[in-house]
Amino acid sequence: MSVWDAIVGQPKVVEELRRVAEGDGRGVAQSWLICGPAGSGTMQVARAFAAALESPDHGESELPTKITSQILADRFPDVVTLSTDKVTIGIDEVRDLVILSEQMPSTAPWRIIIIENTERMLERTTNVLLKEIEEPSAHTIWLLCAPSAQDVLPTIRSRTRLVTLGVPVADEIATWLEREVRVLEDPMKRERARAKASGGRADAKAARAGKSAKAPKTAPTPEPCPVSRETAVRIARLCEGNLDIARLYAQYPSVLRERDRLVNNVLKMTRASQAVIFAGELYGSAQEQANERAEQAAGERQAEFRKLNGLAPDETVPADLRRAYTALAKKDDIKRHATRMTRDVLDRAFTTIASIYRDVAVFQNDAEESVGLINIENRDAIAELSAQLTREQTLARMDAISTARRRIAGNGNALLDIEALFCALLPERR
Repeated sequence: MSVWDAIVGQPKVVEELRRVAEGDGRGVAQSWLICGPAGSGTMQVARAFAAALESPDHGESELPTKITSQILADRFPDVVTLSTDKVTIGIDEVRDLVILSEQMPSTAPWRIIIIENTERMLERTTNVLLKEIEEPSAHTIWLLCAPSAQDVLPTIRSRTRLVTLGVPVADEIATWLEREVRVLEDPMKRERARAKASGGRADAKAARAGKSAKAPKTAPTPEPCPVSRETAVRIARLCEGNLDIARLYAQYPSVLRERDRLVNNVLKMTRASQAVIFAGELYGSAQEQANERAEQAAGERQAEFRKLNGLAPDETVPADLRRAYTALAKKDDIKRHATRMTRDVLDRAFTTIASIYRDVAVFQNDAEESVGLINIENRDAIAELSAQLTREQTLARMDAISTARRRIAGNGNALLDIEALFCALLPERR
């Protein structure tokens, strides 16, 4: 299976990068800017390109080589990834990368440095990177990822080769979900049940001791199943071209149910009291989802640590490894990660709300046949709303959603911002 097979809906980009990777290496651009809207797969493209450049088979073997597998799993020493769950990328992190870029690769032809969310660099941080981007070391390639070229400074754009990703279409996403995603049950629901059965205090005590609390005896875990075609098609429509959200909806059915609930709440709001209640529910749900996923991510990091060090799930962590092990689940780091993820959940909710008024505009412009609806399940309610609102009122609600998104991104009071948004969405009094 080629490394490019996992790239969804980007045939022109794949053709361009494959051609570069299969060359002899001479004259290859050493600074790249890979841009695409959220969830379009910029990091997947960057890793696939890195694997194609580093692997002797250019990532084309039917069975992945060890090098290819390590790069795709972000475990190859000569391919380094910088990502962050903070609001900005720190200047010291970039300085460390610049120092690393001067070193020769240990085993591969190139030292490749991938930076996710390049747009999160402040100008002074970007200035540290400029010289290396303009004149990279002879054996270093920089792959920078961002939502769009306009999101990074012009000095970066002018020094890189631009690759622009498109938005995958629904059919491609549905096929990808069926092929790539395997589902047991909602992991969040399973984890809550496991914690309740084993006792949260036991888990916390065991984590401090470098152990894992013993899970209750259960029936053997069933084999993961592929996503059904019906579910894949529905998710592909609702995710609006975002592969990350598509995978999230497939793997976490509770998140998809929360989306359905949000749409229903927005459509049935008629009073300010409802707006305040529904805003509180949304904020509470966002915090709960973020906290659960942050804790789960910490658990996964510790499980991976155990695996890499040959430790069984219930085996005591040796004293010389315990500090590194417990650092993977520090309370402050989990809290910071949860804060960042709360914003992500709210941002996804705003996209969902915007899809309602997008569908309203479709009705108002008699365009259902040509562009279709996102929220088909709520067609009747959306049709009714489209008759109640003028085009100007629909656009005003879209502007209110954008305003709420900007305020929360700027560290505003999230709950108050959501309440203000929901009140702005209420029907006009006649």
